[in-house]
Order: sequence, then structure tokens, then C-alpha cells
Amino acid sequence: MAANENVQRRETGSTFGSIIGRLVAASIILAVTAFLTPGFTISNIWALIVAAVVLSVLDYAIAKMFRTDASPFGRGIIGFILAAAIIYSIRFIVPGYNVTLFGAVLAAIVFGIVDAIIPGRAL
Repeated sequence: MAANENVQRRETGSTFGSIIGRLVAASIILAVTAFLTPGFTISNIWALIVAAVVLSVLDYAIAKMFRTDASPFGRGIIGFILAAAIIYSIRFIVPGYNVTLFGAVLAAIVFGIVDAIIPGRAL
């Protein structure tokens, strides 16, 4: 019985570590993307953290509901459109996060490139 509890604890710990790792990766990638993309600004660190959480939650929800990858290079044009829509829709949820429609399209491209360079699954 104790062996099963230890395995269960390790799985929970690795899941928590995975979530934190994805959040950190999403924050870094989102910050780099905002820095490199015209028409896309994040005003402070709290807006960045909240946007990364919202981005991760929306990506997870879309992946589970539609069984598709919402990363810019996940499912070709569908993944790219979903990534741009997620990046754009966050502006209505997070104060201090501003992006234009054109900026969201550019950000989806930059996000995909940066996500491919930085290890970890963010979007």
C-alpha cells in the first residue's frame, strides 16, 4: 500500500512541476513575443503572469474540447488561427495586456518560432 502512495505522490508532484514549468515557459515566451511584436504590449509583470495563466487555460480547454493542438504550428492553419484568436482574446480578460488584431497575427508567428526555440510546451 505504501508503494502505491509513493507512486501517486510522485505523479502528483511531477504534474504540479509540469504545470509550473509550462507556466514559466509560457511567461517567458509571451514576454519575448510582446517585446518583438509591434502592436503587442504587456504593461507589467502581473499582467504577464495572469496572461500566461489565461493562455495556458484557454489552450488546455480548446485542446480538450476540440481535440486539436492550438499551437501556431500544431495543426497547420487551424492551429495558427486558434493561436492568434487566443492571443487576441486575452486582451478582453487581462488588464494591462494590449494587442491589435494584426499584432495578434504577428504574435502567433513569433510565438510559434520562440516556442520552437525555448524548450517546454507553452501554448
